[in-house]
Amino acid sequence: MNKIPVYQPSLIGKEKEYVMDCLDSSWISSKGEYVGKFEKAFAKYIGVEYATSVTNGTVALHLALLALGIGPGDEVIVPAFTYVASVNVITFVGAVPVFVDSVHDSWQMDPQDVKRKITDKTKAVIAVHLYGHPCEMDAVCEACREHNLFLIEDCAEAIGSEYHGRKVGTFGDMACFSFFGNKTMTTGEGGMILTDDKTLIERAARIKDQGLAQDREYWHDIIGYNFRMTNIQAAIGYAQLDNVENFIARKIEIGHRYRDGLKGLPLTTLEPVGDVRHTYWMCSILLEDIEARDPLRKYMAERGIETRPTFYPIHTMPMYSERFQRHPVAEFIGWRGINLPSYPGLTDEQVEYICNTIREYFETAGA
Repeated sequence: MNKIPVYQPSLIGKEKEYVMDCLDSSWISSKGEYVGKFEKAFAKYIGVEYATSVTNGTVALHLALLALGIGPGDEVIVPAFTYVASVNVITFVGAVPVFVDSVHDSWQMDPQDVKRKITDKTKAVIAVHLYGHPCEMDAVCEACREHNLFLIEDCAEAIGSEYHGRKVGTFGDMACFSFFGNKTMTTGEGGMILTDDKTLIERAARIKDQGLAQDREYWHDIIGYNFRMTNIQAAIGYAQLDNVENFIARKIEIGHRYRDGLKGLPLTTLEPVGDVRHTYWMCSILLEDIEARDPLRKYMAERGIETRPTFYPIHTMPMYSERFQRHPVAEFIGWRGINLPSYPGLTDEQVEYICNTIREYFETAGA
C-alpha cells in the first residue's frame, strides 16, 4: 500500500479558479478583493462581527497580545499541553507564561488549575482548543470575568468546533485561527483574528500594517509589523470555506471509524466530552503503556502509515524548564499520545488498514 500521510490538504473547490483570477488581475500581494471577501465570510461563519487576516496562526496570537497591550511584567495563563507557538508568543511580548495542567478526559486546560494560578500580575488567559475539542468554556469565562482578565481563544485546531451549540472563537475578547496546510481548511500559510470589539480590531489592523496612520499617507504613528495576508492566500481560503462543513463532517466520520475499529485495544481515542462538537482536527489515541508509543509508530511507518506524537508538554522543553514544575496530566498525555492520519480525503479502506495494523501490532509485535 502506498504511504498514508498524517495529513494533506483537500483542494476540491474553486481554489485554482480564484488563484488564477489573482494572477490574471495581477493583484497578488496584500491588496486585492479576496482579502476582504475572506475576512467577511470567515467572520460570518464563526459568528463574530470583525476579522483581520494575517500571515499565520502564530502571528495571530502575537498580534492579539499586542492589541490587548500585554507586555513586560504581565502573566498570561496557558496550558502546558499545547503547541509551542501558544507559549512562544507570550515571550515575544515580554510577558511570562504561567502553565496550567489539563483534564484527563478531554485533554483540555483544567479550569480549576486556571483559578489556582491567577495572581495580581495575571492579565490574560489563552484557552487552546486542542485537536478539535473545545475547552470547558463556562468555567474559563467565569474565571476571566471574576478577575477581570482578557481571554484569547486559540482556535488553530478547532475551526467549526462548538461548545454548547456555540462555535469556539465567539467566547473570548479575541480569537485566533490558523490556516496552515494541515489545518481543517487552509491557505497554505495564514491566520485570522476575530473579535466583536471594534477598537480591538482597529488596533490589530494598524499594528499588522506597519503602524500606518489611517488619515495620512505613508505616515506611521506607532511601531508596527508586516503581518498581512496575501490576496492569493485569501483566494484559497475563500474557496476552502465553501467546503469546510464537508471537511468537518468527513473528519468526524473518520474519528468514529477509528473509535469503532480500535475497540478492545490497550488505548483510548479522544472522544467528545459534554455538549460539544469535536471536529477531530487530529484523530488521536492515548496508549496505556508509555513504552509502546515509539515501537508502534515505527511498526506503522514500516507499513506505510505516517503518524505524529502528541505535543510534548511545554514546561519540559529546555527554554521553559528552568523552574521545575509538575503537570501530571499533561505529562501523561504528552508521553503516550499518537496522532493518526486524519485528513478528509482518507478512504474508509485506508482507515480500516490503519486500524488493522494497530491491532496486528498489539496481537503480535507488541504482545
